[in-house]
Amino acid sequence: MASMIYIRLLTLCLIALAAASHANSPEIIADTAERHARQQLQGQPGKVSITLSPLDVSRLPPCSAYEAFTPAGARLIGRTQIGVRCLGPSSFTVMVAAQIAVTGNYVTTSRPLRAGQVIEASDLILASGDVGNLPTGFIQDVNGAVGKTLRNSLSGGQILRSDQLTAPMVIRQGQTVKVLSVGSGFAVSAEGKAMANAALGQLVQVRMASGQTITGTARADGSVEIPF
Repeated sequence: MASMIYIRLLTLCLIALAAASHANSPEIIADTAERHARQQLQGQPGKVSITLSPLDVSRLPPCSAYEAFTPAGARLIGRTQIGVRCLGPSSFTVMVAAQIAVTGNYVTTSRPLRAGQVIEASDLILASGDVGNLPTGFIQDVNGAVGKTLRNSLSGGQILRSDQLTAPMVIRQGQTVKVLSVGSGFAVSAEGKAMANAALGQLVQVRMASGQTITGTARADGSVEIPF
């Protein structure tokens, strides 16, 4: 009789331990959600800060494995939600409320600037704050804008984007340019007339003295490099 009681008690303990191992933990769910968010935000230009709201998992069925996901249409910036689903033995999904901020640097104009103006350092201000909701392509470093030309006019205090800038012109139409062809252990050069303006790194056509037209890449020194 004593042995039977012992066996029953042992069985009940094992059942209790198994249930405990499958019990939901708000800490585990929150950690699963946060790790997913940080993985998705890798490469963001700034420091990521994530604050998760408290969870009540007391009414959820037991679960031994979780998987986090980004809900359809959601953006992991600002006030948002992160989905966590149970992979077994139960099947359920819980939405974790989160506040996500990305703090970094961004560049704004110090005063109104006109289209076609070549930007100087004094035209810009380096600011710091939440960059998570800033427009795509915002400039993070003043040096990334100085010397470039504005495509359109901007008001003072406006956030600067890369698509609002063009690289400085290094070649002007009609200019006499040196044309270079560089290979392994040799370099050949000649002169021609540029047929269009070109910024650094742009392709430009050059009419040679022979009348032939070639296409090459504009270099910082105003020369044109053609592939060998």
